[in-house]
Amino acid sequence: MSTPDPSPHAAEGSLPGSGGDALAARLRAIVGSDGLLVRDDELFVYECDGLTLEACRPTAVVLPETTAQVAAVVRACRAAGVPFVPRGAGTGLSGGAHPVPGSVVIECSRMKKILAVDAENRTAVVQPGVVNADLSDAIQHLGLFYAPDPSSQLACTIGGNVAENSGGPHTLKYGATTDHVLAVEVVMPDGEILRLGSPTGAASGLDLVGAFVGSEGTLGIATEVTVRLTALPEAIETLLVIFPDVVTACRAVGEVIGTGLVPAAMEILDQRTIAAVEDSVYAAGLPRDAGAVLICELDGAAVSLDPQVERIREIARANQASDVRVAEDETQRAQFWKARKGAFGAMGRLAPDLYVHDAVVPRAKLPEVIAQVCEIADRHRLRLSNVFHAGDGNLHPNISFDRRDEDELGRVIQAGGEILAACVAAGGVITGEHGVGVEKRDYLPLVFSEADLDAMRRLRAAFDPDLVCNPGKAFPTTRFCAESNPKARGYDQVPFE
Repeated sequence: MSTPDPSPHAAEGSLPGSGGDALAARLRAIVGSDGLLVRDDELFVYECDGLTLEACRPTAVVLPETTAQVAAVVRACRAAGVPFVPRGAGTGLSGGAHPVPGSVVIECSRMKKILAVDAENRTAVVQPGVVNADLSDAIQHLGLFYAPDPSSQLACTIGGNVAENSGGPHTLKYGATTDHVLAVEVVMPDGEILRLGSPTGAASGLDLVGAFVGSEGTLGIATEVTVRLTALPEAIETLLVIFPDVVTACRAVGEVIGTGLVPAAMEILDQRTIAAVEDSVYAAGLPRDAGAVLICELDGAAVSLDPQVERIREIARANQASDVRVAEDETQRAQFWKARKGAFGAMGRLAPDLYVHDAVVPRAKLPEVIAQVCEIADRHRLRLSNVFHAGDGNLHPNISFDRRDEDELGRVIQAGGEILAACVAAGGVITGEHGVGVEKRDYLPLVFSEADLDAMRRLRAAFDPDLVCNPGKAFPTTRFCAESNPKARGYDQVPFE
């Protein structure tokens, strides 16, 4: 008697479970053999997104190329009683694209066409798999760019940005994704195709585009996005300001904003981040002895920038800055931004795993909250580094760790809860641009009441009454029992003095 193959996907082309062969055949008929992945070695890379905790291997991955294929895949999954999970480039950091047991991942990376560009009206229509930076590159010759710029913009996709309402360094002046999306074509959880919004962004009735952007893939799958384009600024000045510590840099940021200036971006990197960057391929000549550096970018009419640069110099020097460097040319400006946007990648030098937080606090509270975050990490004996959107108070405390060490992992999770509680206690919220996903779903009671959450559930149920589209995301997984409610674990009583 032969020994059964222990692999649930050993029979190539089949899916496990009752009806798996029939579903596999139907999906293959929709997307072709090269558009369906079912072997374990193929599925391994789809277990998680940029959050490596709570990974789960999907049953299958399909790679559609058209809206019609996405709709057909959704209908096939519904007929088989199988949940499905939309996915873009997998760069998300909250587990928003994590599969659930028995699910099919609908990977939209092959839907990467720029369908139309209207330079006169400054709009573009794109498929969800278009890489963020590629859109700006494609329209630069028209004097236009796409403003939202997540740090992962060389890899992340417009569809994923829509799902998470992604921001980025230039959110301070230009806003997040929701401010640049005019209309969305959506495959609903029952396979129906709808168009929300209008090419002008002035649709009447309820703002369904506003509801959809940032819904983390729980309301449907975006298959076509109409975005607003922005004129390239006449001039740009990028400053690198050297400070003795992060708290001092934060105070300077608050003073700059207090003068009425609105820089395009204000980003802070602490000493540990600087060291990691300078030891990596993203090295940009940042001073290793700096306690923190501030990258401040100004853009607009050329005649307006020199006075702004001088005002920032004055504020920086009044706040103990040891040096203010203005990028000499585009090459040096690109170096500054290479360091900032490569910071998360550089963290791989510190430990095998990285937990990237994403809370927001009022700008005036940045100095005290940063001090609290550092105290929490020190108390739990963790390696913390900070790189964040200081201009709009969007913190990214990064904890480098090894998840194979169960004790360290437990300390990471505990510290993470305390960091979120500290930010909420300061008047902030638990996410600014990464989303809730699986990472923060059980911390929502820190911010929202049961009535608030019930209203959100009702909105979701209007789109997906059976909860089959990206299940298990964005909402607490229990009715706030003592074991899962962060308040019951004492996170609302952390000493914040």
